[in-house]
Amino acid sequence: MNRIDPPQRSLLGPGPSDVAPSVLRALAAPTLGHLDPRTLDMMRELAEMLRAIFETKNPCTLAVSGTGTSGMETALVNLIEPGDRVLVAVHGYFGARLAEIAQRVGGDVTVVEQEWGQPSDPAKLRAAAAGRKFKVLAAVHAETSTGVKQELAPLSAVAEELGALFVVDAVTSLGCTPVGVDRARIDVVYSCSQKGLSCTSGLSPVSFSPRAMEAIARRKQRVASFYLDIALLERYWHGDHLYHHTACSNLFAALHEATRLVLEEGLEARFARHARLSKALVAGLEGLGLELLVPAHQRLPQLLAVKIPDGVDDLAVRKALLAQYSIEIGGGLGALKGKIWRIGLMGSGATPRNVLLAVSALASVLGSHGFRPRSEALAAAGAALAS
Repeated sequence: MNRIDPPQRSLLGPGPSDVAPSVLRALAAPTLGHLDPRTLDMMRELAEMLRAIFETKNPCTLAVSGTGTSGMETALVNLIEPGDRVLVAVHGYFGARLAEIAQRVGGDVTVVEQEWGQPSDPAKLRAAAAGRKFKVLAAVHAETSTGVKQELAPLSAVAEELGALFVVDAVTSLGCTPVGVDRARIDVVYSCSQKGLSCTSGLSPVSFSPRAMEAIARRKQRVASFYLDIALLERYWHGDHLYHHTACSNLFAALHEATRLVLEEGLEARFARHARLSKALVAGLEGLGLELLVPAHQRLPQLLAVKIPDGVDDLAVRKALLAQYSIEIGGGLGALKGKIWRIGLMGSGATPRNVLLAVSALASVLGSHGFRPRSEALAAAGAALAS
């Protein structure tokens, strides 16, 4: 058996993103026990930094041991009891996953579909509610499958009208675009460690409002999941630290460093960096002659959905980018499989170098896969970077 020796990749897909060297060094720190005083201090500081990045004062803010889907399950399994009405805005693959999990935990789920590539329409949600009250309204802020940005304030207003708790998936937005939990009156939000925060996968930051915690305390039945029971997790993180599970101190150390880097840069500067580099990447992609799926005013800066030109083999291009340039981009999911590429500039991966690398590599690979790229792409990207 040979030693594992992973190659160096440029991770320019929908996640994971490139991890900063200091985060990798933190991951290699000595392992501590899950109740070690230094581990508990690290968790306290991590929770403080996550509150700052989420832009919330919620006391119940922590990182669940698991990927972003564990955060999704944590939100829903704690809030929903069998028979509770749940309204889910679906405009992509991960909105559909929200609906499925809500159904699995026993919710009476009403799904409001929007065409993939467009944000959900608040008027459609109101119409589907038909004057009824709901326990939960759930939506995806940054739909990873399409690159669509959902405006949160209008959906929050709908939730308030319906007497619903507002649940938001911020898996692809946290650390790249403003989430503004308190400002948007979000009751439960969850994210992941491996995208905008540029850590490794394995942790899911979550935040529950006092209103959400009060609703959970009024449950008639116990939360079905022991592992994801937010009251037990909060007690481990913020109470008397009663043993709940053997959390990984190395992952905490890595996310602590990743969140420290976010705040060292500053949220506004970080959001501006993602917006500026996205404009440069768009200029380069359009300079190649490629078309984007989502209109500019509804588009995420950190994740672009690029339409695959007619006659071009999706998988062949992605394999060539990986083999020839060590670049990973994503393919389409669900209804968009084989129709789009997903190109991400997230966190540490959002750099001018990666803009030019993506454009030049695509120009080279597309030229040998049945598409004639235009010659002004690099100049257009460069001009946008210089402006």
